[in-house]
Amino acid sequence: MKKLLLPLAFGLSINAFAQQPASETQAVKKTVSTFFDGMRRGDSTLVRSTLAPGVVLHTISNRNGTTQLGVEKTNDFLKAVGTPHAEVWDERITFERVLIDANLASVWTPYQFYLGSKFSHCGYDSFQLVKYASGWKIVHIIDTRRKDKCQ
Repeated sequence: MKKLLLPLAFGLSINAFAQQPASETQAVKKTVSTFFDGMRRGDSTLVRSTLAPGVVLHTISNRNGTTQLGVEKTNDFLKAVGTPHAEVWDERITFERVLIDANLASVWTPYQFYLGSKFSHCGYDSFQLVKYASGWKIVHIIDTRRKDKCQ
């Protein structure tokens, strides 16, 4: 009986450590939401405030049946966001899953991207965030992009 209780107690303690207060989940969601608010406003300073130094931006696409991994330079992305453009960049997300352990968070969000009111593409975003003294910062974004099979 003692041999059975030890693994059970260990398993329960792991679950207790993995649970995070709702306030941490909300703080993570706020960082991601602020990132997209900055994109919609064309405010590269607001977007930059959500990013950790050394952030990595990746995109997965499919060209002619071949998977492509694209890397975007952070400064190029921020310049594009902050350069005036005719249409609002409106990436609409749904927080499907937020996982947190200590100072690491992972966010999974389906999205639809609009240029102004015109649909452009959809996919999923995956964010990795780290909690610094100043709050949650995005350290990695990777997304998929397609024009079909959108929600």
